[in-house]
Amino acid sequence: MTYPLPLPENQHTAQPLVDTADKPHEECGIIGLYSPTEEVARMAFFGLFALQHRGQEAAGIAVSDGQSLRMHKDTGLITQIFNPGNLDPLKGHLAIGHTRYSTTGSSSARNAQPFWIETQHGPLAVAHNGNLVNTAELRDVLLRKGVGLSSTSDSEVITMMLAGMPGNNWVERVRQAMQLWQGAYSLVILTRDCVLAVRDPWGFRPLSIGMLKNGGHVVASESGALRTLDCQAIREVKPGEIIRMCSSALKVIQAVPPAPQLALCTFEHIYFSRPDSIWDGRSIHHVRQRLGEQLVREAPTAADVVIPVPDSSIPAAIGYANASGIPYNDGFIKNRYIGRTFIQPTDSLRKQGVALKFNVVEDNVRDKSLIVIDDSIVRGNTSGPLVQMLRQAGAREVHLRITCPPIRHSCYMGVDMGGGEQLIASQSSVEQIRAHIGCDSLHFLSLEGMMQAIGRQNGYCNACFTGVYPIPVDPAITKTGFEKT
Repeated sequence: MTYPLPLPENQHTAQPLVDTADKPHEECGIIGLYSPTEEVARMAFFGLFALQHRGQEAAGIAVSDGQSLRMHKDTGLITQIFNPGNLDPLKGHLAIGHTRYSTTGSSSARNAQPFWIETQHGPLAVAHNGNLVNTAELRDVLLRKGVGLSSTSDSEVITMMLAGMPGNNWVERVRQAMQLWQGAYSLVILTRDCVLAVRDPWGFRPLSIGMLKNGGHVVASESGALRTLDCQAIREVKPGEIIRMCSSALKVIQAVPPAPQLALCTFEHIYFSRPDSIWDGRSIHHVRQRLGEQLVREAPTAADVVIPVPDSSIPAAIGYANASGIPYNDGFIKNRYIGRTFIQPTDSLRKQGVALKFNVVEDNVRDKSLIVIDDSIVRGNTSGPLVQMLRQAGAREVHLRITCPPIRHSCYMGVDMGGGEQLIASQSSVEQIRAHIGCDSLHFLSLEGMMQAIGRQNGYCNACFTGVYPIPVDPAITKTGFEKT
């Protein structure tokens, strides 16, 4: 699929094998590159591969050689979509890439990114991480102007708005559009002769830039992806910045002032980012260790062993074990690929549920009192079966500790958590959740304790815990609301 037209529904799309709705899901990961001497399509491939955890529904790469753009995108995983046959034609020294988990618009192929259109100013491709809260209003304006939309994604709205913005160059047009966009957007934009990196003034979603040894530059959702490509001099793109990449000399523009109150996503620390990444100048791994240490201070409990629910909770379990003096060990072994296959299980296998994704190391839990560390509980569908698996393996006690407060409110800034009625903590007390899960005790880290572990008391969005949103939102917004129109 190498053209910017409405795409057919992918016939091999399948339902997940196990319940993956009990974790928050990120919208996507993005990457942008300028490299005068390297094959940028292959660099984009490996950069996206390092960002695969941020989205597994679709991916795409667009490349420019200074004259024309070429693109390939589809639904599925990076390794399912790309091969030497479709990467080799993507020649050029400029590229952007995207791997997607949907928040606005369904996971159909027509919503895959980058979005690419021809404009009066030349070709334009856009990849977006985040979610605009005023998409409905912006979409209506475009439709009233007679602009055709081929998808239900706010990212296409961003692309079409840029095509019609006034300005002498793309930086001016992006600056104009940023005055109208409300919400979370980290963008990589590909034109005929440059790549632009853009971050919203609130700083909701991460974006970092690094320098290649050949004088080129790479921008990506996480610093870990930059290190995969051997980048140096890495720094975060600042809120409200546009960075223009078209030569060895970067052009940095403060397009709009940073918001008076920044709103960085706390869940990058808790769950989304790889532990080797840096977010807000802080090591994700070290923050997660401190979250575990803070749990010991808030809920000290006598036990025989500390075990994590892999993978994001491993650093927190290490921190808990170090602070409590209780030994750390593996209790679960995770099958990291079970949710990433299109082959459906038999009915009897499907009934196994989370057992398809986790196995218990029985010798490590039998006849023991366990501290189980997990990063979050969203709908409460996974924690109960995990506790039951531990009891069936002979665990004497199971004490569940969560490295964030209860999630009681929806996110409108690019995290798919479901509606409020789907969130178990919005309907139940902590004791009711404990009884539903079947553990011996349950403790969620306090908001104050979480921020103490992060090392800041402000500058973050905690709306999913508090219901206090940094910008006005419409509670009627749903992930697939535009599908109905």
